[in-house]
Amino acid sequence: MSWLQLRVSTTKTKTEAIEDALLSAGAVSVTIEDSADQPILEPAVGETPLWNNTRVTGLFYAGTNTEQAILIATASYGDNLPDYRWEILEDKDWEREWMENFHPMRFGQRLWICPSWKQPPQANAVNLMLDPGLAFGTGTHPTTALCLKWLDSCPLDGKTVIDYGCGSGILGLAALLLGASNVIAIDNDPQALIATADNATRNHINPDRIQTYLPDQVPSGIKADIVVANILAGPLTELAPTIIQLTADKGLLALSGIIASQADELLNAYQKWCSMDKPVVEDGWVRLSGRKGP
Repeated sequence: MSWLQLRVSTTKTKTEAIEDALLSAGAVSVTIEDSADQPILEPAVGETPLWNNTRVTGLFYAGTNTEQAILIATASYGDNLPDYRWEILEDKDWEREWMENFHPMRFGQRLWICPSWKQPPQANAVNLMLDPGLAFGTGTHPTTALCLKWLDSCPLDGKTVIDYGCGSGILGLAALLLGASNVIAIDNDPQALIATADNATRNHINPDRIQTYLPDQVPSGIKADIVVANILAGPLTELAPTIIQLTADKGLLALSGIIASQADELLNAYQKWCSMDKPVVEDGWVRLSGRKGP
C-alpha cells in the first residue's frame, strides 16, 4: 500500500503545535527531523531536545482527502501551515529496506561487527554480532570506529577493561571477544545497561565476565588495566578525575567523541596524569589515547 506524507518546515517553538495539527488531521504517525544540520549529540536521560529548525512529517493513508486534511490541520493549528508540501511515499518493504543498510564492518586486523541477519565474512575472525537498537553504538559512527580499531591493537589478553559510557556495550563486548578477561560497563542510562547485557547474551558471553553499573553505583576501589570512554568532550573533561581514578597505574586509556577543535584542550587536561599519544583523526572526529603515569 502506498502512503501520502505531509512535510512541514517550521521552528522549534512551533513544532509541538504542528505535530498536534497533523495528528488531528488524520496522520497515523508523525516524525520530527533536523532541517538545518544542527547536531544534538548526547541529550541527558529523559530529555527530548529539538533543533532550532525542524521538519515535521505526517504519514497519511493514500486515500486521504488532502484538501480536507489541510483545512483540519489549519483549524487545529490556528493559522496557515508554514511551508508545507504533500508527497507520495513509495510502497516498499521498509523493514527489509532498513536492514539492507547495515553490513558487516571490519575494524583493525581481527575484529568484525556483524548484524545478526548477515553471515560474517570471515567465520574464523573475531565476530561481534550486534543489531541497531535503542542504545548508541553500532560501529557506524567514526567515534566508535576509532575506539574499536584501538581495542583491536591493544594487548587485551587477561586484562580488565572499563567501558565508560557503554551505550550498546559494543566496546566492552569487543574487548571480551578480543581476549579481555572481564569488563565493567558504566552508563548513566539504564537502557544502555540493559542493551549491554542483552548483547552479551546474544554473543554467548558468560554473564560473569561483564558487570554493569550506573555511575553512582560503581564500587569503590575498582581499577582497570584499560579504560575506554566514547562520550563527548564536555563530559570527558568533567569526568577526568573519575576516569583517571578508575585507570590502574601504567594502564591504557582511550577517549573519543571529540571533534578536532576540542582535541588540544582535552589533551592538556589529561596530560596532568598521562603520557598521551598523538591524536588520531577520522572524518573530523578525534581519538586520544595514552598511558597513566609519566
